[in-house]
Amino acid sequence: MKVLDDHRSTVVRSLCELIVPGSARVQPEVYIDALLAHLPDDARDATLAAVDALEQAAAGGPEGLAERAFSPEFMLIRALACEAFYSDFVAPGAPGPGAWEEIDFKPPLAARLEKDWSYLGVGG
Repeated sequence: MKVLDDHRSTVVRSLCELIVPGSARVQPEVYIDALLAHLPDDARDATLAAVDALEQAAAGGPEGLAERAFSPEFMLIRALACEAFYSDFVAPGAPGPGAWEEIDFKPPLAARLEKDWSYLGVGG
C-alpha cells in the first residue's frame, strides 16, 4: 500500500463491502490505494477525509451508513467502490472471482481482454 495505512485499508474494504456486497473478495482497497497514489494532494486528502467520515457512520452498521447515502463523502466512496469492483479488478493474491464472472459479462471482445493494472502500479 502506498497511501492507505493498515487501519484505513481495512475501513475502505469494509465500506466497499457494505456499498457493493461481495466486493471484498477482490480487495478493492488495493485498487483505491493505487488511484490515491496518483491523485493531487488536495483530492487525496478529501478522499481520506471521506473515508474517515464514513467510518464513523458505518460504526452504526448499514443503517448508520444509509443516513449518509446522499452526502458527498458517500457518493465519492460509492463511485470508487463501484469502479474498483465493476472494472473487474482482482488484486494479486485475492481469491476473486471478479465482477465480470459474477454477473456473467462475456461479450466476445471483453472475454478476450487480458486485464493489465500495471498503469496503476498493481501487478504487472
